[in-house]
Amino acid sequence: MKNIRIRDIVEATGGRLLCGDPETLIENISIDSRTMKGKDIFVPIIGAKVDAHRFIQGAFQAGAIASFTSEHQQMEDSHPWIYVEDTVKALQDLGAYYRKKITFPIVGVTGSVGKTTTREMIVAALSAEKRVTSTSGNSNGQLGVPLTLCEMDLDADIAVLEMGMSEPGEMARIAAVAKPDLGVVTNIGVSHIENLGSRDNICREKMHMADGFSYDNVMILNGDDDILPGFQTSGQYRKVYYGQGENCQYRAEKIRTEEGRTCFTANIDGRQMELSLAVPGVHHVMNALAALAVAHICGVDLEKAGKKLEEFHGFARRLQIITKDDYTYVDDTYNASPDSMKAALQVLDSISTQGRRIAVLADMLELGPNSPRFHYEVGVYGRELKIDQVFVIGELAAHIGKAFQEKGISAVFCEGNQEAAAKILEYRKPGDVILLKGSNGMHLGEVLQAITE
Repeated sequence: MKNIRIRDIVEATGGRLLCGDPETLIENISIDSRTMKGKDIFVPIIGAKVDAHRFIQGAFQAGAIASFTSEHQQMEDSHPWIYVEDTVKALQDLGAYYRKKITFPIVGVTGSVGKTTTREMIVAALSAEKRVTSTSGNSNGQLGVPLTLCEMDLDADIAVLEMGMSEPGEMARIAAVAKPDLGVVTNIGVSHIENLGSRDNICREKMHMADGFSYDNVMILNGDDDILPGFQTSGQYRKVYYGQGENCQYRAEKIRTEEGRTCFTANIDGRQMELSLAVPGVHHVMNALAALAVAHICGVDLEKAGKKLEEFHGFARRLQIITKDDYTYVDDTYNASPDSMKAALQVLDSISTQGRRIAVLADMLELGPNSPRFHYEVGVYGRELKIDQVFVIGELAAHIGKAFQEKGISAVFCEGNQEAAAKILEYRKPGDVILLKGSNGMHLGEVLQAITE
């Protein structure tokens, strides 16, 4: 943050200064008492299990110079303490306040699957001609978005902001803080359907990103999704589509794999250009199209944007290919949903090898009462691919294994990561390709670490 003083924060949040100098300059904001960057204001969040107010003194010892509180009406201290009724709302109010200082456009990215990779590919495409500031890591929710806004480089030309949601009303709150100028929706899947009830509800929630949009704003939507093209919204803004269908202004044609790279022809309103992506998986074609659409609408030269996309190599734990000791590992342990798991199995199928293709699959979480069916459908999809052996971890993933077994493909059922690692080490042979995929909460990184070390 630049040129923000305690008195500005008090005004932005409607808080009350309990003690300390109102002219104190704040440069950073943190919700973790262990990670101070210098001249931080600490925001103690009351969580389901932990009330971070007990870490305020630890935050000061770690370098914080001010703190919010919702549990103290009086305080005597040299550090500024600001009383607010709700620290989460105060964080969002501060994010909204800082948003007014941002004069460049903000691109919002949401979707059930692929939003983080799409975000990074958009950053790559825009960086061909613009200075870009963007979301770091997975800071995309009610806490992450205002934190990201407050840390943005005000000297940038454009920002790319990932916007995630998991419960009703969340996207509307995030959009009110972020106020994006341009929106991207990658798809509507079943992630968080446990909380939202149906895919229509998920779509309705995600489309709240466009709250406040007018004729000057654009929503870039996946035209191949079975819900997005026909979804009716009340906002008066322009919609453009990307995908393989004739309804898409940004269209992919002649998709193919050549020497381990994903190649396709991008057709943009009749203009054609060839792209060859380094990231594995044909599903990345859609991510690249979304990035090209953003770059085109924002005035970036398409040829230069395409070159940047061809240089993009992805990042850790998202279909990251690791070669070690005559084995190839595909690390996709960051998270999982039915669509992303099918995409990962397709990547495994596409890798050329003299050895065997082995899939290590763990539970996909937060899918609601239909979880067993969603897992079984992944297995039905995967058993038609070139996969030689499956290891499944967890009660839900067992339904994936069942579908493979019905087709005569061997599946090994494991209760936990330690058992899975032991069985994989016993089974594997040099030359094998091993995919690891599951929800973040299943901690599949433990299996990868065990079998690579």
